[in-house]
Amino acid sequence: MLTRWAEVQGRLEAAGILQVLAPYRPVVAGTFPLGLDTDASDVDILCEISDAEAFSDVAAQHFGRWPGFSIHRKADANPLAVVCRFTLDGLMVEVFAQPLEVKRQRAFRHMMVEQRLLAAAGPAAHEALRNLRAQGLNTEPAFARYFGLEGDPHEALLRLADCSDGELALWASRAQKPQEA
Repeated sequence: MLTRWAEVQGRLEAAGILQVLAPYRPVVAGTFPLGLDTDASDVDILCEISDAEAFSDVAAQHFGRWPGFSIHRKADANPLAVVCRFTLDGLMVEVFAQPLEVKRQRAFRHMMVEQRLLAAAGPAAHEALRNLRAQGLNTEPAFARYFGLEGDPHEALLRLADCSDGELALWASRAQKPQEA
């Protein structure tokens, strides 16, 4: 059976998107690699850039003809980010580029701790999180609800990012799981 993640990878490859972005060390992040995507999920691609203007030119040249194309600078990101959006055969793609190694970007760190939490908590957590996502919750709030994280879900996940696998496993086993909504 072909998973949606495998289908998305094939579509990105066939369209040459990751090849165009190769100089920027692209990493697909978010719900698809975690297996938590919904029909409304977009594909998030993180990139490392050194020149926002040059990246914007490359993105406009290669993706500007695609439906829904937009590009803007996200001034509230630290450091400043360039965000490019377009649609690939009905699938929304968002490229998020910062002058920062991808593995240090918040979205990547979120995905890595989410992956580790899923591994620590087991298949029941995966299923419960898929259900929360299907109910319309975004990824980080779904994790916060399931694992009982307090405060801003994005910040709470980042606080867990530096925990060892053993600490996450212990923490996940003690987390108060919500009742099905």
